[in-house]
Amino acid sequence: MAQRITVDPITRIEGHLRIDVEVENAAITRAWSSGQMWRGIEVILKGRDPRDAWLFTQRICGVCTTVHALASVRTVENALGMEIPINAQYIRNLVMSLHALHDHIVHFYVLSALDWVDVVSALKADIKKTVALAETLSNWPGNSFNRFKAVQEKVQAIVDSGQLGPFANGYWGHPAMTLPPEANLMAVSHYLEALDYQRKADKAIAILSGKNPHIQNMSVGGVTAAINPDNETTLNIERLYWVKQLAEEVRGFVHQVYLPDVIAIGALYKDWLAYGAGVTNYLAVPDMPLDTRGTSFDLPGGTIVGGDLKTVKPITGFNDPYFKENVVESIAHSWYKGDWSKHPFKEETVPDYTDFQDDGKYSWIKAPRFKDMPMQVGPLAQVLVGYAQGHTLTKKYVDDALARVSTLAGAQVGAGVLHSTPGRHLARAIRATMLSDLALDHWQKLVDNIGTGDLEIFNKPTFPKGEQMGFGFHEAPRGTLSHWIVIRDGKIKNYQCVVPSTWNAGPRDGKGAPGPYEASLVGNPMANPQLPLEVLRTIHSFDPCIACAVHMLDPHGRELTRVKAL
Repeated sequence: MAQRITVDPITRIEGHLRIDVEVENAAITRAWSSGQMWRGIEVILKGRDPRDAWLFTQRICGVCTTVHALASVRTVENALGMEIPINAQYIRNLVMSLHALHDHIVHFYVLSALDWVDVVSALKADIKKTVALAETLSNWPGNSFNRFKAVQEKVQAIVDSGQLGPFANGYWGHPAMTLPPEANLMAVSHYLEALDYQRKADKAIAILSGKNPHIQNMSVGGVTAAINPDNETTLNIERLYWVKQLAEEVRGFVHQVYLPDVIAIGALYKDWLAYGAGVTNYLAVPDMPLDTRGTSFDLPGGTIVGGDLKTVKPITGFNDPYFKENVVESIAHSWYKGDWSKHPFKEETVPDYTDFQDDGKYSWIKAPRFKDMPMQVGPLAQVLVGYAQGHTLTKKYVDDALARVSTLAGAQVGAGVLHSTPGRHLARAIRATMLSDLALDHWQKLVDNIGTGDLEIFNKPTFPKGEQMGFGFHEAPRGTLSHWIVIRDGKIKNYQCVVPSTWNAGPRDGKGAPGPYEASLVGNPMANPQLPLEVLRTIHSFDPCIACAVHMLDPHGRELTRVKAL
């Protein structure tokens, strides 16, 4: 008989997510993903000046701020048919790549590594063997005997104090935790170093953007980061080289620590390469534009259907009708009035809460579909779309990573293993590696262009009478993010955000097709239903951000549901 398990809330994410699963014969047979938190930004925006939307949409979330700013200004520019100066593109690309590097490092080490790494087991590690293991992966200077010894002593002191801090309530000793103690010690050491390197990426963003989170340098028409190589109060050569230095340090950590760690954990948990695929339709959008119009990019976009790389269809630019015409959202199982599927331009958001109904409505998250299909978005989608199109940088790092996984696992693996829970982590690390290279490349493009005497950063927008519609997209750390706007007489008439965690965390649609979270859990093993570590592993591999995914808040502050943390 099936056993019902509710994990509410899922922790180590942004927002409130509830996951229900049914378990039979030590495997998950059914799953439900329920967003338990609301936001009201889209309704707040109605009637406002479109130039202010980017400031408001950043407040959707305390993590994904930069991404909403970027998608929002692109949306208004698209509605107005604008181009922006090439310096503004390069500065935006730098901010975008640095934010993603910060995000990816934090996600793996702080939010999900502890699903695989047994911190307490690190106390049993032989330090000399830990050094030997680390040396097989990279020549990172931090992989020394003294460093690992100091980390082991620090963990021992934390355990002896009884105050585990961020390591409290972990599933230490769980039967699904199978890393050797030496791998656990290495990973804990890198966890602590990751805290320093994510901060370096954050600092670089602040130099360019004034602050982070909630950056200050975006504007419809370009950026507000004035460029003057000889002025101390502007983006000058000293500040640009400071950004470069920080980006180089982060690149070193990504290449020598983050990517090797994910490769090692994937190889040591090779049995998990068979679990977590779920929806194998993929959607990614192009990003890091190389021209003023958004027609040429350093990162490709497109779609893949059924996991078949031969089905790849490119998304070519900011005005591509293939993307514009094929996005809809369904509310068949979401807590809103009606039972419709609508294009974002035509959507409405009218809350209609019921209780949790397995076969009815059970989530505040809508269910996006592309050409009537559920799509998985995120780094895995972008990496597969790039690989299928023969994108040089993607192929380079995917082939290298798979070769290293094969060596460590003792068995040849191909790109098919990316359709899995560890595969999502590997794709994210590969994307971070590419972005660490591209950040420095776009830094150089910016400096070279400034060297020609071009200091332009802004084109002034004008708002004609009548109605304009536009959309803007961005390949955010969690995947495809799009904003949609209808402007009438210079004011916002309608605004909708279709975000990565809506694509992935959404419920079933009107045809009963599950979303990616739900589909990815089915078939996963469950060693101990009282300690559902396996649920966390797969859900965390998507890097959930539920604050971005839900749509409305109750203006009366009424209690709608109670949650119990496990």
